[in-house]
Amino acid sequence: MKLYAKLTRSNQTLIIRKHTPRLLILQTERHIVEEILVTIDALTHGGAGIGRTNEGKAVFIDATAPGDTVRAQVKADKGSYLIADLIAVEEQGSEREHPTCPFAQACGGCHWQHVSYGAQLAAKRDAVVSSLTRIGKTDPHQAEELVASCAPSKHTFGYRNKIELACSRDARGRLVLGFHSPASRDVVAVGLCPLGVRAIQGAPKALQGALRYLEGDADLGIFRVGVRHSPRTKSCEVALWTAPGPFPRAAAAKTIGSALRTSSIVRVIADTGSSRKVKNVEVLSGAGYWEETLGGYPYRVSAPSFFQVNTAQAETLQNIVLDGIEIRDGDVVADLYAGVGTFTLPIAEACGMCTAVESSGPAVRDLRRNAENAGVFVDVVGGDSARELEGLGRLDALVVDPPRAGLADGVAQSIAHAGPARLAYVSCDPATWARDVARLKDCGYVLKRATPVDLFPQTYHVEVASVFERS
Repeated sequence: MKLYAKLTRSNQTLIIRKHTPRLLILQTERHIVEEILVTIDALTHGGAGIGRTNEGKAVFIDATAPGDTVRAQVKADKGSYLIADLIAVEEQGSEREHPTCPFAQACGGCHWQHVSYGAQLAAKRDAVVSSLTRIGKTDPHQAEELVASCAPSKHTFGYRNKIELACSRDARGRLVLGFHSPASRDVVAVGLCPLGVRAIQGAPKALQGALRYLEGDADLGIFRVGVRHSPRTKSCEVALWTAPGPFPRAAAAKTIGSALRTSSIVRVIADTGSSRKVKNVEVLSGAGYWEETLGGYPYRVSAPSFFQVNTAQAETLQNIVLDGIEIRDGDVVADLYAGVGTFTLPIAEACGMCTAVESSGPAVRDLRRNAENAGVFVDVVGGDSARELEGLGRLDALVVDPPRAGLADGVAQSIAHAGPARLAYVSCDPATWARDVARLKDCGYVLKRATPVDLFPQTYHVEVASVFERS
């Protein structure tokens, strides 16, 4: 390359080299910084857009959309690919849209508000196909045939029945409620969240004001705040996650009750940090649980228990699973990682004998209560699904909905030993799901179809509902 200039800055020499339309190199004695011009071809599971340099090397850039031509600065060379930071969008692609939320690029909750919904759905299906091909060792043509179109969400905004807020302190020591920035992990204060159902979209601002008033000059140890609302039942619960210690229970109930119309206010006493081990739950006001209806069944959910955040799409999952395992009267069916009974209740009504396995104590209690309220019989087993499976005996059908890590080692073999003719596997991570597809194939279970279901519009996350048959 032709040398354009040579400047001396203290003990460093800065060399500016001639740049092509797609590459500018600023080289110092200590490092190389590249500025590149890239056209984005697709979106990846993880949120970034992907394009290629003139040399053909893949480059991943956040906050981009398919068709964009962008200027970016390389921050990491991983050998086979580059990671770059967006500097500017030189030419917008046809799939780029203006974000609805002013906090879209700052708070970390949404990855794709700048991307058309059609492109989001296509990218989520592509992520499932790609994982099935690369990790599941499935022929690319077969993977295309096995994976259905991504089931769209009825609502692309206002769909979340739950908002979880992180806590930090501002320069004056006041409580800040918001979401973690993807760049720094700092908590970004937000006034509203348009992904929440209408009744709780303004909850971040309302709860921050109420809790600042409650605290005064004190630190009450609040490190997380959750709020759930159901448009179907009108039930609304606020959960304050705090460290153990004294707490103004009556004052908290009164203050929060004046900020939001609630049916339940609870305090979840837990360890701080990543484990967040729950020690106790105190009811400060109201019912002490949140109520929702799903597939015509009533659910009561306690604060520590998991429930799908998109109720309408959870019903889509229910239908795919029930259709897939083709329950017959008299069948013996098990539901592993059952939670509060999302799949258990309709299974129990359709089959002869249903066993549900769940390890979380609060979820087990919720599940037993939900089965009783629904008028169905379920043999609820509190324990680790991987260990309890071996003791369930022969099964006609099985449903598994494991955490993000997927099935533990040996579970595929245990499934084969139980011998269900039909298996439904629901996953929130295409990579671990695809790994388990290969494991199950080795154990005699063949994937018949997989349906990506969009429970999380405006993000890259996708749920996969899949059906297997014993070969």
